[in-house]
Amino acid sequence: MEWHSEGSAPDTIWQEIAPDPAEAGQGALSEAQANILALVLLSRSIPCQLEHDGRGWHLLVPTASSTAAREELHLYRAENSNWPPPSPPSRPLVENTLATLSVLLLLAAFHNITLLDISLPIRQHIDWLALGSADAAKIRAGEWWRLVTALTLHADWLHLLSNLAIGGIFTIHLCRELGSGLAWSLLLGSGILGNLVNALVHPPTHSSVGASTVVFGAVGILAALTLVRHRHQMQRRWQLPVAAALALLALLGTQGERTDLGAHLFGLLFGTGLGLVAEFLLGRFGRPGRVIDVLLAAAGAAVVIMAWWAGLAGG
Repeated sequence: MEWHSEGSAPDTIWQEIAPDPAEAGQGALSEAQANILALVLLSRSIPCQLEHDGRGWHLLVPTASSTAAREELHLYRAENSNWPPPSPPSRPLVENTLATLSVLLLLAAFHNITLLDISLPIRQHIDWLALGSADAAKIRAGEWWRLVTALTLHADWLHLLSNLAIGGIFTIHLCRELGSGLAWSLLLGSGILGNLVNALVHPPTHSSVGASTVVFGAVGILAALTLVRHRHQMQRRWQLPVAAALALLALLGTQGERTDLGAHLFGLLFGTGLGLVAEFLLGRFGRPGRVIDVLLAAAGAAVVIMAWWAGLAGG
C-alpha cells in the first residue's frame, strides 16, 4: 500500500511498513507501538512518518528506504523478542513456621530466665546482662562470646516484644524461603559480624544488647534475595529493594534514645552481603537438602550454646 504524505516533496512516495502480526491490531499499530518503531528508524537515520486513520496508526517510509527500514525493524524485533525475560520460577516455600515460632518463643523464655536469680555450679549469682552484653572494650580484649550472647539478651519486655513482633515477620518468611538451617545460619552470621564491627567503630565504653542486629540482618538478606533473583526484571529498578531496606532502617532503626543505630546498620549491611552470596549459590546449587539443613540448624544452636558456656565459664 502506498501513501502520499501531505507536506512532503511531490515526487516522494511514502510506503507503509506492514506491522508485525504480534504488534498489530486490526492491521494497524497502537500509538505507543508506532512511536517506538519510529524512534528505531530515526535512530538509524531512516526518514519516516506516522499517520492515523480509523483503525489506528501506520508507519510510513520513503519507498527508496523501505528495504533498509524493514531490515532495521527485523533486527530490533529479533533483539527484543525475549524482553523482558520471564520471571524466575518461585521456589516452593518450606512449611516450618511452627519451628520458627518455637525458636522465637525460646528467646522470650530465655529473657524470663535472665530475670531470675540463678546460680550454677560453674558460676554463682549470674548477672546475665553484664556477662553477655556486646561490651566493646571486652570484645576487643578477646571475649568473643559476647558477639553471640548479646543477640539473645534484651533490656526489658518492650525491647523483647518489639524485636519479636517486627523481626518475627521477616524471620518466618526467610525461614520458609531458605529453610530453617540456612536462614538461621545467615541471621546468626549477620548478627555476629554486625556486633563485631559495631564494637570496633565505637569507643570502648559502648555496650549493647538485643536481637535487633539480627532483625535488620533479615531485612538485608531478603532485600538481597529479591535483588539477585529478579535482577533481569529490575535493571532499571534495581534500587527498589535496597531503598526499601534503607527505609525500614530509617523508620524502625533510628528511633528511641537507647537505639543502637550502628548495630542496626551493620546488621543490615552484613545481611545484604550474606544474602547476595547465598542467592547466587542457591541459583547454582539449589536449596540445601534436609540433612544439610538440619546440620546447619544444629551448628547455629551449638554456636549459641558454646558462646554462653564460654561466658559462664570464663567471664
